[in-house]
Amino acid sequence: MKTKSVVLAGMMVLASIFSFAIEPSNSQLVVVNQKETGMFKVIYHSTNDSKQTVIMKIYGQGGKVVFTQEINATKGFILPVNFNGMDAGEYIIEIADQNGKQLQKVAYQVETPIKNIHVSKVSEEGKYLLTVANEKTEKINVRIFDGDNNLVHNENMTINGNFGLVYNLKDVVGTPSFEITNGAGSTKVIK
Repeated sequence: MKTKSVVLAGMMVLASIFSFAIEPSNSQLVVVNQKETGMFKVIYHSTNDSKQTVIMKIYGQGGKVVFTQEINATKGFILPVNFNGMDAGEYIIEIADQNGKQLQKVAYQVETPIKNIHVSKVSEEGKYLLTVANEKTEKINVRIFDGDNNLVHNENMTINGNFGLVYNLKDVVGTPSFEITNGAGSTKVIK
């Protein structure tokens, strides 16, 4: 059954490539989000063999243009676009060429990696101290795994500022590992 699915998917990809290749007036825009980096990859393809000027614009909140670039391209280009430092939200990337305009919406989320987390073994047997240095209110998820990577604890909590908690893990087999995830989806694993 899996083989049929793979063969069918391969045939669909080939069919889409073939149909794209036979439409000479087609130009195509694809934007790929490179998660956790704040980067988006803008991929533009045109069947036009001659050099042409393509204008890329990025629109922010309220339709305001936040970036414009003229690109001389033959057949297309791949351009990394860095959103780091921008406000979180929806943006529109527009590519204008001789065939018209193409738009694609992208959602940019500001990643806030978990940086200031520490786990230390306390002098009392089987107890571990989890500390988080934080300046704001944040939702986190704490998951603790035993030495065989079995989940032994899963807890969601909201912390406000600096935070510390002692876990009693004396009944846990092996050395525990901690996985802490914040509200933005950034995860830190401590073994």
